Amino acid sequence: LVYLAALEKSKGKLIDEVRDFVEKTKLNICHYFTVEDLHHLKRGGRISASTAAIGSILGIKPILHVDDEGRLVGLSKIRGRKASIDILFNKAKDTAIDLPNQVVFISHGDCEDDAKYLADSFKNKLGVKEVIINYVGPVIGGHSGPGTLALFFVGNKR
Repeated sequence: LVYLAALEKSKGKLIDEVRDFVEKTKLNICHYFTVEDLHHLKRGGRISASTAAIGSILGIKPILHVDDEGRLVGLSKIRGRKASIDILFNKAKDTAIDLPNQVVFISHGDCEDDAKYLADSFKNKLGVKEVIINYVGPVIGGHSGPGTLALFFVGNKR
């Protein structure tokens, strides 16, 4: 959202116009993520120890989202890392507004190859012109652990 606000300002918009843009756009910023290791979610109190143990044995990779009230919401549970990354891609494909002409952001927790795989999917399958890849911050990384892969884009609803 900050990136988009800076783009609006660079177009010569007044600060009040940028504020109005941010207010209008903020609930359309979509963010979905998956994690490699469920034990970090357990340590953060997001899931129980038994859920983490059973899920890890079965290779479950949750697709998570933060709702409009800031609560962590589990959207689905997928078996396998590649399948979870493909679900992130499909979420964007299904809900993004004018995806080829927007900047897609991917953040990762020390899993750059997975981030590049997801970015290549956007570029090759949907013709997205720009994908920015960066690391998750220390707070998110501390809660979700290495192997976190997050996707951000503008959609028709959060």
